[in-house]
Amino acid sequence: MLLMLVVIMFGLLFIGFPMFMSLLVASMAVILVYFPNVNPIILSQQLINGISSSVLLAVPMFIFAADIMCVGQTSKRLLRFIGSFVRHISGGLAITTGATCTLFGAISGSTQATVVAVGKPMKSEMIEAGYREDDTVGLIINTANIALLIPPSVVMIMYCVVTGTSVAELFMAGIGPGIVLFLLFAIYSFFLAKIRHTPKQAKATWKERAEAFKQALLPLGFPAIILGGIYTGIFSPTEAAAVSVLYAAIVEIFVFKTITIKDIPTIAKSTGLLTATIFILVACGQAFSWVISYAQIPQMLTALILGDAPTKMQILIVVTVFYFIGCMFVDQMVVILILTPIFYPLAVAAGIDPIHLGLIISVQCAIGSATPPFGCNIFTASAIFKLPYLKVVKGIPPFIVLLVLASVLFIVFPNSAMWFYHLIY
Repeated sequence: MLLMLVVIMFGLLFIGFPMFMSLLVASMAVILVYFPNVNPIILSQQLINGISSSVLLAVPMFIFAADIMCVGQTSKRLLRFIGSFVRHISGGLAITTGATCTLFGAISGSTQATVVAVGKPMKSEMIEAGYREDDTVGLIINTANIALLIPPSVVMIMYCVVTGTSVAELFMAGIGPGIVLFLLFAIYSFFLAKIRHTPKQAKATWKERAEAFKQALLPLGFPAIILGGIYTGIFSPTEAAAVSVLYAAIVEIFVFKTITIKDIPTIAKSTGLLTATIFILVACGQAFSWVISYAQIPQMLTALILGDAPTKMQILIVVTVFYFIGCMFVDQMVVILILTPIFYPLAVAAGIDPIHLGLIISVQCAIGSATPPFGCNIFTASAIFKLPYLKVVKGIPPFIVLLVLASVLFIVFPNSAMWFYHLIY
């Protein structure tokens, strides 16, 4: 049964079928062959159930807010503000890029939007300042991944939809690992700049810093409103998504005046196309999840891979390896939809905190966004920087090593990932 499921799914992918068709056809085949007494119409019901969760309403709205900001001034103002404080130290521009990606991730929740919004203005500036191109591109691609950990994260929303975990709690918990990753990248950038004798920038005056802060005040309001509103209970994560769209539109249209109301339909069309793709995958993923659960495939895999009584550490290591490899080849959404129903029940039964598990999975999704051969950030960077694939991936390995080390840290010492969550809750 498992062999048939895998052969059909990857066989269809190999000959060019889209992922949602591979999931759906493999699910239907298993039902027809192994469970002829089950009415196939139940898959239609599962398709509807997959996209009926109110939590999913947050996805298109966070994407819409990110799209609005990508064509606006938000990222440039954040770059100016952060750079005024750190550009004069070794690796200052690199640290500015990392910090801005972290903050922009807290606004957009999208790695690709972060690559475009922050990477475009920073790449040429860093190279002109004496940074190597491969280091610069590698930094941009990987610091953008922090967007998957700093809320609002679409990947975290997907995990919560599949598992029923609290979105608000996972959002708050994601801040801790996001800060840890930023610090790792900042330390690496500092010492790399010293080793390579990268020139420093002129130190900003306090007057320049005050002016940069004034210009960045409204962009900094995004994470304050979203996280503050969720934490205080003023609104839910879904309502926070709606507020972020309204705030982005007001700031970019009426305050910064970088876009007009006439631009909104074009931006909304782009959001709609991406949202439709995500929702189709979610619907088919739910049908696939139901089939593998009904067929007791998770129990089969557990016995095959982990034995009868796996420990927490064994489960987390296996989860990390499976998600790491999966995200190297397939979009993170697909990996979450396929693997989470398999490993989540096992992890919970072993006593693993669903929030901690969600953070570990989110970190692997972040690594996958920048890992060859098919990391989405690699292709985004290749397109916007007009660089060949091999040139883009040249500077990635050191950051992948840092991300893997962070994964080990979060598994062996859970409090290193959960510290902000414990601080809040």
